[in-house]
Amino acid sequence: MKDYFADLHIHIGRTERGIPVKITGARNLTFQNIAREASERKGMDIVGIIDCASPAVQEDIRACLQRGEMEEVRRGGLRYRNTVLLLGCEIEVHDPGFGPAHVLCYLPGLKEMEDFTEWLKPRMTNVTLSTQRLRATARELQETVLSRQGIIIPAHIFTPHKGLYGSATDRMIDLLDLSGVIAVELGLSADTAMAERFSELDAFPFVTNSDAHSLGKIGREYNRMKLAEPSFAELVKALRSRDGRAITANYGLNPRLGKYHRTYCEACSRIVDEPRQAADQCLYCGSRRIVRGVMDRIEEIADRATSLHAASRPPYIHQVPLEFIPGLGPKLLEKLLARFGTEMSILHRAAAGELAEVAGTRIADAIVASREGRLAVDAGGGGRYGRVSVT
Repeated sequence: MKDYFADLHIHIGRTERGIPVKITGARNLTFQNIAREASERKGMDIVGIIDCASPAVQEDIRACLQRGEMEEVRRGGLRYRNTVLLLGCEIEVHDPGFGPAHVLCYLPGLKEMEDFTEWLKPRMTNVTLSTQRLRATARELQETVLSRQGIIIPAHIFTPHKGLYGSATDRMIDLLDLSGVIAVELGLSADTAMAERFSELDAFPFVTNSDAHSLGKIGREYNRMKLAEPSFAELVKALRSRDGRAITANYGLNPRLGKYHRTYCEACSRIVDEPRQAADQCLYCGSRRIVRGVMDRIEEIADRATSLHAASRPPYIHQVPLEFIPGLGPKLLEKLLARFGTEMSILHRAAAGELAEVAGTRIADAIVASREGRLAVDAGGGGRYGRVSVT
């Protein structure tokens, strides 16, 4: 048993033949490039690629297997060098009486995913594209995924952009069968302490993932898991805390860095970064053209005034990705990667003195401060990231 790093939410922008999959994803965000970036630069042991229901993506997967660049893992997933790729998809559900919500579905292997795609085709306008709306209920989706030995994880649950609590409903039980949910994804604008204000979530593990729309964003949030090996079956055991497998840490942005942490006013273009935000209008200009932030939505619907932390939960570590550190540009990052190998090595293993030899004392101190959650942060909102201050 050992620790592995896992980022379970990465999009595909295009296929190798240039077919669009995630319209907002980078053109070089292909299945093969994700594998290469995750293994060789990021140092991720497990990545979940969540556009694998697309037939065009499945064509790329088969080509990688046929060329011998990847191999199927006996207990689920595909291996590329030091990284195992898990096959998933993100689907939009919109049940009558509810707002839209995104759900992550993962299946053990390519055969199961291809079979799932056949189920989706008559229930979806364009199965080739990412995150399409399903013409079936959320519970029907659950039943279908579980019948194929898959798992369901509601995505970025608090965000106003189609998160389950942020967009669809005040309570998950109204939309989904809770027995068919294995975990929930917090999203970039929330952390464990914020989610622990919902008693409904006490039974579920939390995962933190990048929701990457470009290669550089892979690993901006991730999980550390204790597993016997990187595979789909071991991930399932870790999410269920069985046989010594477990999530041992969540690494995520300070929620104030998230694009949707605080409420944003579309009229005066200001982020409402106050202890309380009025329910239906901007505190600064009075406009009702507001985008409700994650923190303010939680204040509105949580059934606890404060967090109730369970001792069994792993720590949530506020870690700033390297790209957020002022002064750490692409050229300096390449020098650090040349010295330490991967971003995980830079963030977790390199000593402060070694970092300073390459990047200077100021940047080295900022990386160490990031590890320890000591960097000052200005809040984000309305689709704009927060900012990090380095003294």
